[in-house]
Amino acid sequence: MTANATLRAVDYAALDDAALAALLQRGDRAAFRELMQRSNRRLFRVARGVLGSDAEAEDVVQESYMEAYANLAGFRGEASLLTWLTRIVLNAAYGRLRRQHSQVEVEQIEAAQLDPGRIVAFPGTSVSIDPAAAVAQEQIRRLIEKAVDALPEPFRIVFVLREIEGCTVEETATALSLRSETVKTRLHRARRLLHAALSDTLATTLNEAFPFLGTRCERMTATVMQRIASLPDGSND
Repeated sequence: MTANATLRAVDYAALDDAALAALLQRGDRAAFRELMQRSNRRLFRVARGVLGSDAEAEDVVQESYMEAYANLAGFRGEASLLTWLTRIVLNAAYGRLRRQHSQVEVEQIEAAQLDPGRIVAFPGTSVSIDPAAAVAQEQIRRLIEKAVDALPEPFRIVFVLREIEGCTVEETATALSLRSETVKTRLHRARRLLHAALSDTLATTLNEAFPFLGTRCERMTATVMQRIASLPDGSND
């Protein structure tokens, strides 16, 4: 049996992080497709949490995948593949944000939140919710997304990772290069801001916020794989 036939026989979905990383570093492009399909949702949500734009987030994630593919040899397994990719996406997203806007010190943003007059204004908190109505459910989801988008970026990205993606405090701290105590503090403040904007009855819909549709996942994966296919073999060595 040829090496290529062996690779085709691999059940990529069943591979753990270490096994997938080993195939990636041998140049297995099917393994990279599996990595993207595992990572797309979180990376898109993280990029969108920084940039606030679906289109910008997709672009940043795709460019980050190309950077990751070119630097697979540098992956040392000190963190998970997903955490490694998250850092790449965050660096790219923040770099793009700096080019778009003047950098604001995080300490200034956090200090501003201590002023009760700066609580995020959010319209429509008295919307009547009919659980049986699909349209109403969609409106609720959009209200949550808008409220999350309105959070200052340092709080928003922590909230996305902890509450929407379900990351642990430690994983969030590692991805963002923060202390665990800072993650806890920013999450607490994010929750307070959202609580001021949303009724408690909306809390159960948080897991449905920022849905990562299969069509988007497939489009992003296909785009990156096309770009990788145009590279010469061994380009990630």
